[in-house]
Amino acid sequence: MTTTPAPPLHADWADLTLDEDPDRGRFNLLMGPTYLGFLGFTEREDGAMVLQHTIIAEQYGRQGYARALVTLVLDRLRERGKQVVPECSYVQDYLRRFPQYGDLVRS
Repeated sequence: MTTTPAPPLHADWADLTLDEDPDRGRFNLLMGPTYLGFLGFTEREDGAMVLQHTIIAEQYGRQGYARALVTLVLDRLRERGKQVVPECSYVQDYLRRFPQYGDLVRS
């Protein structure tokens, strides 16, 4: 079985940072001081992270930032040993395109 390589982040995205705001249930995507968008989440009692919705500010849409956001979130959750429940349709599509993240999905 072949796997799709991890989605590369664009070279101009070196300044992207992921800021976790558990009080608001968000992973925020920033470029320097500029807010680009967020991925909403809740954590279940079993520790799985429910990924609810991916929102990128309109002026930054269609530039690959949603893909960058989901990639950064999934990589961070993998580092923590977390599993995900993808409710967000964008995250569901992403996981179909990049099956190497399939091990993170909690059924």
